[in-house]
Amino acid sequence: MGYIRILDIDLPPGQSAFLWGARQTGKSTWLQARFPDSVHLDLLDFDVRFPLSARPSRLGEQLASMPDARKAPVVIDEVQKVPGLLDEVHRLIESRGLSFILCGSSARKIRRAGVNLLGGRAWRFEMFPLTYAEIPGFHLLTALNDGLLPGIYGRRHAGRSLAAYLRDFLAQEVIGEALTRNTDAFMRFFEALRFSHGELLNYASIARDCGVAAKTVRTYFEILEDTLLGYLIRPFHRRAGRQSISAAPKFYLFDVGVAGRVCGRRVAQAAGAEFGRAFEHFILQEIVAFRGYREKDFPIQFWRTKTGLEVDFVLNRGEVAVEVKGRVRRGDLRPMRAFREEFRPRRAIIVTAERDRRRIDGTDLIPYQDFLLELHAGEVI
Repeated sequence: MGYIRILDIDLPPGQSAFLWGARQTGKSTWLQARFPDSVHLDLLDFDVRFPLSARPSRLGEQLASMPDARKAPVVIDEVQKVPGLLDEVHRLIESRGLSFILCGSSARKIRRAGVNLLGGRAWRFEMFPLTYAEIPGFHLLTALNDGLLPGIYGRRHAGRSLAAYLRDFLAQEVIGEALTRNTDAFMRFFEALRFSHGELLNYASIARDCGVAAKTVRTYFEILEDTLLGYLIRPFHRRAGRQSISAAPKFYLFDVGVAGRVCGRRVAQAAGAEFGRAFEHFILQEIVAFRGYREKDFPIQFWRTKTGLEVDFVLNRGEVAVEVKGRVRRGDLRPMRAFREEFRPRRAIIVTAERDRRRIDGTDLIPYQDFLLELHAGEVI
């Protein structure tokens, strides 16, 4: 199925851009459709990559023989495969006035190579997995189980595709790019995510499970962030008050289906603890995509006290508080009430899988469909 994506890249003449995104989020397909007149170079193709790796100046020679290179931005896919090519791109921008769209799934190897990412001359965009607004006939349980990668959502053998995705990504992106030397330890770390995903991170405990130092575990999480495989969500605290947690972050993988595969989770109905964890992750995924596509820069945090009161997501330094619950019972309002009393957010929201919209004690209880429509319309934040 072809999806109409929210992302839009509209470049003035001479302007270049980076497009980042995890593998299989649909970057290459979208670029082919959006820029059909562009020269497209795919560095996953060995026959394209090898000559440019050996002599990056060959890029300028190739483009000089292509009249179309001046008509539209030159698209270079998987640019992190040849970091040294960015120096030649920089030269061609400066000397020939060419523009580029540089597409990739990780900036880590580029930064480690000491490349300057074009000195700020390129705008930055990011593509995410599919969102609720991009899927006709959206089905919640399908999204929670299959995830939202365009080539996997709703497919007959989604589980096999997710397993292959994890295996191939680890082999190609993390291990193949030599982002970590201790492959066995990193694989053990990835297995440990089954027990720590979406929970407060205890680096020392994970390190013991993996047989490495806590500092190494922190580096592993940095690798997952840099390869756009996940997000560290840090605690919110503004002032002394309740005994709030202020140090340990949480980690969420970039896609709810990938996370489900890692955690061994299968959600059979819209109820229960496993549904709640997946539903919370799905809502976070939508908030992250909205922030990226709308080019907003607000922090996404969580709030938790040492007595166990918790609000899942605190947006823009306390402006909006969002709790996610499949079904809402009276006692579920207590954490949000405590947060409201202490921080006075502009808006307090509990996103639910229920059908009815309600307002109780200043907190809006909103069906997830309504919340997501309001979110992407810019009405939440």
